[in-house]
Amino acid sequence: MPEKHESEKTKWIKDVEKTLKRFPERKERFHTSSEITVDYLYGTEDANYNLGYPGQYPYLRGIQPTMYRSRLWTMRQYAGFGSASETNKRFRYLLEQGQTGLSVAFDLPTQIGYDSDDVMSEGEVGKVGVAIDTLADMENLLDQIPLDKVSTSMTINAPAAILLCMYIALGEKQGVSSEKLTGTIQNDILKEYIARGTYIFPPKPSMRLITDIFAYCQEHLPKFNTISISGYHIREAGSNAVQEAAFTIANGMAYVDAAIASGLDVDTFAPRLAFFFNAHNNFFEEIAKFRAARRIWAKIMKEHYEAKEPKSWKLRFHTQTGGSTLTAQQPDNNIVRVTMQALAAVLGGTQSLHTNSRDEALSLPTEESARIALRTQQIIAHESGVADTVDPLGGPYYLEALTDELEAKVMDYLERIKEFGGAVQAIEEGYMQREIHHNAYETQKRIESEEEIIVGLNQFKLEEEVNPDLLKVDEALEKAQINNLHKVRKKRNQEAVDQKLEALRRVAIDEEANLIPYILDAVKAYASIGEICNVLRDEFGEYTGF
Repeated sequence: MPEKHESEKTKWIKDVEKTLKRFPERKERFHTSSEITVDYLYGTEDANYNLGYPGQYPYLRGIQPTMYRSRLWTMRQYAGFGSASETNKRFRYLLEQGQTGLSVAFDLPTQIGYDSDDVMSEGEVGKVGVAIDTLADMENLLDQIPLDKVSTSMTINAPAAILLCMYIALGEKQGVSSEKLTGTIQNDILKEYIARGTYIFPPKPSMRLITDIFAYCQEHLPKFNTISISGYHIREAGSNAVQEAAFTIANGMAYVDAAIASGLDVDTFAPRLAFFFNAHNNFFEEIAKFRAARRIWAKIMKEHYEAKEPKSWKLRFHTQTGGSTLTAQQPDNNIVRVTMQALAAVLGGTQSLHTNSRDEALSLPTEESARIALRTQQIIAHESGVADTVDPLGGPYYLEALTDELEAKVMDYLERIKEFGGAVQAIEEGYMQREIHHNAYETQKRIESEEEIIVGLNQFKLEEEVNPDLLKVDEALEKAQINNLHKVRKKRNQEAVDQKLEALRRVAIDEEANLIPYILDAVKAYASIGEICNVLRDEFGEYTGF
């Protein structure tokens, strides 16, 4: 039998050589985005076949025994623009259309802790997300949406503690105890220093806020995900799949280290850690990335941190399709890109998913585009059959070999980061930033030379582009938002606000105190996000760059 196999392989090699004389290969070299060489063919000798079972350590094949046969991933479309009332209409529309979780996009002033009437906010209010100044805005944002029936993800980082406290306070107003609240705050400041830039405070107090959230939620919000460690923005900044996984996992280890150093037991907070990954264009590499990341994290948590609870070993993640892959040219092509990326996320075992809209390279999505993006998920879930069996792509020679090689390359990066002393030190040295910038530069060179084909951008162009209908945020919304903020300030008890802010100032100086109860008190008194952040700016200082 082995001799027959060898003769068949020899014959195939001769056939390849003969074919190549007539039909040369399309490229000199085939490779993934991470420069992993793609061979002609893969067989049993290329892959590690100790795959294990879904729901069992090290979770290569998924974190749940039955995965989507029991429960589909959460369809969590990211939305937010203009005022809280406008965004509330979009949320309710998406829920009516079958969305199963909320995902809030905040405008830039909110993300960096400025009120809408601050001079720094001029021209940016409500432009790339919803403007939230006080608890009153949160009340409008989630009007008629019961918090005990919906899970809410909030893409907020530096002021994450403040937005979380607004959510808790709103739950109380709705009669929903904090123990019943479910959702996620992104709360990942390290990737802001690496790739995104919406930071406020220096690293040390920023990490304190994060560990304070861990400790508070452990006691009061047991169902809430206290951080979403984000590789998405690292990928959007220009990294490849290996760098995205490696830098995200390294940041995750930094948060675990900080929490343990603050006195928390790993098994008390690790089960509520979540991750956020990108789904890019290279279909099999993306699936391999998700599977490898799960296996790496499980081993790190069990072997390095010696976590005892299986829930602490599981890498749970949300996925968003690749915003940077969308083209302004021929925007309908983006529907196809997003479909392939979403399918990769599902086949990779994601717990929740956002599908980008076709027009997001040009503007915020229209209602029609948002509906098509949601329908993409629903068609994959209910018509494709890929959710009917667990890990349907587990086992193919190519995928398993790619998973193993990607894992090895991620581990190489983690070793290098360890030599720096961990993620925080590597960021301070600019290591991750340099690696991302270099990869982004090389990628752009390949696109410009047409070595890498982007359909409609550098090949298969149209002489005349059709301009689609785009969503435009009404400029009057900024003025209305400022007026609403001024009304809240006139109506609230200013003496109570001043007292709560002064109490927060006192505990900010005490590094042993947990800040969350004091932020919650200020939020309940309708102190604004800018007022709270300014108190913390005074005590912590502002970050200006490494």
